[in-house]
Amino acid sequence: MDRRQKQLQTLIPRLGLPTDTEVNWELLDIALTHPTMGTPNYEQLEFIGDSVVRLAASEFLWEVYPQSSVGDFSAVRKILVSDRVLAQLSDSYGFDRYLVLSPSAAGDASGKISRLADAFEATLGALYLSRGNLSLIRPWLDPHFQRLATEILKDPARLNYKDALQEITQARHKSLPEYRVQEITDRADPEERFVAEVWVQGQSWGRGTGQSKKAAQQAAAKVAFFELY
Repeated sequence: MDRRQKQLQTLIPRLGLPTDTEVNWELLDIALTHPTMGTPNYEQLEFIGDSVVRLAASEFLWEVYPQSSVGDFSAVRKILVSDRVLAQLSDSYGFDRYLVLSPSAAGDASGKISRLADAFEATLGALYLSRGNLSLIRPWLDPHFQRLATEILKDPARLNYKDALQEITQARHKSLPEYRVQEITDRADPEERFVAEVWVQGQSWGRGTGQSKKAAQQAAAKVAFFELY
């Protein structure tokens, strides 16, 4: 058994799976190899994993919330499979410890969310192809889905404040929100790298910060949504 496989085997119990779980180690290695390392890399498995995580989330919602509407299914799944959530899960399991990448990629702090999410999806793709089903995925992913889905369904905006705010402004004012975003490069906290302000009919309704433009806009939209809700 080579050193890389021994390293990858330590990921399996981290996921809550039995230590003797058999997976396709070659695929798992590829799933945790960044494109900056040449080929093979995780890009093709990420493509598979994108469908796998959507299927896992869909099955979960169908089984746990059978009375929910298709609209709620779509709203909840959109959050469950978002890069932000997948990157958080990837980080919580320490996927970055297993990800092989070039020094230049490792030093790219702004790309961390996308590469963690990509590696997570690719790993799901490798686990799915190892068995041809979700048996190596749902046992440890479902509890996260449960926690997040409960939070999302309690929120009137389903945690998607930009879309919810747009619905309000279109219904009440026949207009769309305008987002003004500024990048603050000297902020010590990367979570405050971008500052967004949302305007509706010439009036500022909310301000928020985030690590990305999208995150800052969502934060601003959240403030505005609860002002107008």
